[in-house]
Amino acid sequence: MDCSLSKVPRRVLAGLVLALAATAGSAAEPVGSGKPISLDAARTTFDYRANTVVFDDIVISQEGTRIAAKRAEASGLDFENSRWVFQGDVRITVDGRGSLSSDRAVVEFRDNRIERAEITGSPAHFEQKLAASQQTARGRAGTIEYSFGGGTVRLSQDAWLSDGRQEFKAPLIVYDIRKEQVQAASEPGADERVRITILPREKEAAEKKEAAERGAAEDAKP
Repeated sequence: MDCSLSKVPRRVLAGLVLALAATAGSAAEPVGSGKPISLDAARTTFDYRANTVVFDDIVISQEGTRIAAKRAEASGLDFENSRWVFQGDVRITVDGRGSLSSDRAVVEFRDNRIERAEITGSPAHFEQKLAASQQTARGRAGTIEYSFGGGTVRLSQDAWLSDGRQEFKAPLIVYDIRKEQVQAASEPGADERVRITILPREKEAAEKKEAAERGAAEDAKP
């Protein structure tokens, strides 16, 4: 049975407000991160039987990390240990330097912090500004796994990655954001191999322009 806020009895709603306040209090001093988690949504629906909560037009942020989507479903409002499924125009930004966009994302929270995200799409996209070279690493794949704790991005299912200087195409690509290192591998026994293309300067400049135009288009979105 789904219950919207407008149908929830006042005493239940009051209890919900207290629960949210307790959650916000625990998020204000989270274990492991020490940073608050902010949640904003246009509409909320609670399913008491399934113990799930659904949000429409949702934005979740914690320090420099932000997750936005048209819809999200969670196993609860406890960020200490919960699993969230985001759908529809999902966009995850990290520290103003990296971003992921997809049709769907599964995000895990541990100890009041965003621990891991798995995004899927046709394809899912990844971008990261490189501190050393001022280039932008861009990737796409059927599935992209982002480890917030480890600082790694794992691209699989027709994976492609470019750092502005060379392109990698492989069944599996692992990108270390902190070290700015790329590992590409083929599946054992598979015919598909790792392919690397060295980009000429003209294409490098064109990719810079394309990345700038895409960034401007994203910034212009409401």
